[in-house]
Amino acid sequence: MTTLTGTYDVVIIGGGPAGAAAGGYLARAGIRCIVFEREHFPRPHVGESLVPSSTRVLSELGFLPKMEAHGFPHKFGAVWTVPDSRLTALHDWDGLKPSDNANIAFAEREQPDVFQPYTYHVDRGLFDHLLLEHARELGAEVCYGAAVTGVEFIEPGRTRMRISIDGETQDVDTKMVVDASGRRTFLGNRLNLKVMDPVFDQYAVHNWFEDFDRGGDDHRDYIHVHFLPISNTWIWQIPITDRITSIGLVTQKKNFTGSRADRMTFFWDSLRSRPELYQRVRAARQLRDFTEEGDYSYSISQITGDGYVMIGDASRFVDPIFSTGVSIALNCARLASKDIIAAVRENDFRAERFENYRLTLRRGVRNWYEFISLYYRLNILFTAFINHEEYRSDVLKLLQGDVYDEDEPLVLKRMRELVTVVENNPKHLWHQSLGDLNANTLKDAF
Repeated sequence: MTTLTGTYDVVIIGGGPAGAAAGGYLARAGIRCIVFEREHFPRPHVGESLVPSSTRVLSELGFLPKMEAHGFPHKFGAVWTVPDSRLTALHDWDGLKPSDNANIAFAEREQPDVFQPYTYHVDRGLFDHLLLEHARELGAEVCYGAAVTGVEFIEPGRTRMRISIDGETQDVDTKMVVDASGRRTFLGNRLNLKVMDPVFDQYAVHNWFEDFDRGGDDHRDYIHVHFLPISNTWIWQIPITDRITSIGLVTQKKNFTGSRADRMTFFWDSLRSRPELYQRVRAARQLRDFTEEGDYSYSISQITGDGYVMIGDASRFVDPIFSTGVSIALNCARLASKDIIAAVRENDFRAERFENYRLTLRRGVRNWYEFISLYYRLNILFTAFINHEEYRSDVLKLLQGDVYDEDEPLVLKRMRELVTVVENNPKHLWHQSLGDLNANTLKDAF
């Protein structure tokens, strides 16, 4: 059994991308930290496509050479498709022309401190394991098979953790806690801070397929998002290797429960609404049993406090339509680590020490949330903005993951204004394409 001795500067709960990156940043700064991961890696995990802002973090941690050495597919951009039938009566309006197909290349906009025109698609089992072992190489202690079962915040700078390692329990003292426990949200649940999202009650069913026909065009290795003619429902298509593709269905949970179908039947029945896509997936070889993911979206009412911060999915999770999960996790670690390092050096662990992290993360996630809300409300508005010269670069900035530096990007304000116009005019050409959200949902839900 692993015996833990002495007092740690920081205990990190969870060894996914957020916890691993935090461990790397802190260890590199000379902070004594330990990552407790309850599972034994590698293990499968959903969330297999990154956005370019992730590259900034991976580069700072010195991890990019390993990404290249292990041959993760390069992701140069993204494609969105909408069923043709939804656009037959839609015309140019106010200079905006919707399309049944939109694509964007990350290289179209230069990104500060990002020096390659692509990000990556990843096998999360391999990626997460490599990143956590990289944190160990940088000096973080890593303990697999270690479940955190209790926490006692005695005073700022003094916390006691109870850890079960392969069935044996022991106590560990630490100055502060970083909760990177993912959607288990250890502290969020323990402190009764978790709030389920009143808008996005999403549900996913997914699998890997071998020899899926991705098409022969230049975008075959982009991420593809295919909207279905079912309310708030879409398909992801993510290359994992040159022969393996991850295919997932995301819908509102009420659609699944209302269908009374098992997850495999529901997946295929929904996919039939896009016949050409259905035929291509059917022709591929299914590699696994179908997996489901529920309780997708929630917030945490207080992500920092005396002696703790929450990062990654433990701090907030929003619908995965723009592949934001890993990016937010990595950027949380980057932002929080700056405040944590200063707190350790000053031996001051009051909540005020982590205020810069809290405010910056809130701003970024709020922008993601509004972007996603508007996208669901009127999908065709998104394709129209991508194809419009005036707005394309601003939309791309959001898609690259650079969402933390503005309180409200102008393009989001413009999108919301146009959605409101469409909502208020039942005779508008686009009114028939509105989803069942509304433009005021964001204000009430965030």
